Amino acid sequence: MERRDLLPFVVTAFFAVMISLFAFSLMDSKDDTPITKTIPDGQGKSNDSDISNQVKNNIKGNKANVNNSIDNDLNNGEDSQIDNNVTNDIEVNVDVNVTNTIKNKADKNQDSGQTGNENENSGSDKGAKNEQDGKSEDDEVVWGVDSASLTTSDLLSCVRENFGSPKVWGRYLGEKEGVSAGITPPEAKLLQDNNIKLLVIWNRFNDATGIENGQSEAKAAVQLAQELEIPEGVAIFADIEPNYPVDSSFIEGWFQAMEESPYHPGIYGIFDKEQALTKSFSQAAAENSSLLENTFIWTAAPNIGITAQEQAPGYKPEAPANSLIAGWQYGIDAEACNIDTNLFNKDILDVLW
Repeated sequence: MERRDLLPFVVTAFFAVMISLFAFSLMDSKDDTPITKTIPDGQGKSNDSDISNQVKNNIKGNKANVNNSIDNDLNNGEDSQIDNNVTNDIEVNVDVNVTNTIKNKADKNQDSGQTGNENENSGSDKGAKNEQDGKSEDDEVVWGVDSASLTTSDLLSCVRENFGSPKVWGRYLGEKEGVSAGITPPEAKLLQDNNIKLLVIWNRFNDATGIENGQSEAKAAVQLAQELEIPEGVAIFADIEPNYPVDSSFIEGWFQAMEESPYHPGIYGIFDKEQALTKSFSQAAAENSSLLENTFIWTAAPNIGITAQEQAPGYKPEAPANSLIAGWQYGIDAEACNIDTNLFNKDILDVLW
């Protein structure tokens, strides 16, 4: 065949090849379209990340089990900001367990800021446990003792050798014959010099009935506290034993007089559900919400038994619903050293002497 006869076929084939190449080029260009991918659990790869996590729990009731977990894993490089904020507002008195776990990992960071990693708990229950990066906040509960005996260097050594190192030591205002020795200024100095706070107890009565009686006992306690130069802002605990007659009027009178004084009201007793003290306090609290919110409760329920500091039980005091629990006397009448053993909410150190 002559070359002039082949020319149309060559031209046609050339254009067919060019059209095919152009079509393939268009198809490839569609594959270059950017893809947006959502990566769960805070994991991402970029040069600039800004992550904000906020968790808030508002809990009311008799029991609660809360578990919050935040996990940020950043494999980025230049500029990262992480803001974690966990707030638990708890009004639970029995069987509460709160766990907050926050984990932040930022690889290859040159200029990375982790701000606002906050874990806040508030409420009437001081038995909650919180964990951040696997760290338990059992440290928010401190071990302590109380004693009816005058504290001497020998007694302090006895407690340390047989039980542990208390952060709180409960002692009585004034002597009650046959029951307890009253605290003295040298005794207070001995304890305070050993980094021990004093919990102040008033037990110079045996009848917890009547509003005027409650007011009178509170005023007597305030007067003696001032004579001992106990500073303002300290809580004074009325010791209401289980064999005392008690009513809501006495509790109201104690609260009123203490609120008018430079000190804070507190009540000690066996606050289990069957006790008259618990019923009387609950009645007073129902009639006066301020009493419920501002009276510190030091409960002797339940009674687990004396232990050394290292064998202390988990912090599970029993007290009226939504009350301001200060501490738990979990064991009474140790054979050695004449003490009772306690766990206290660390926050109350601010209202101790």
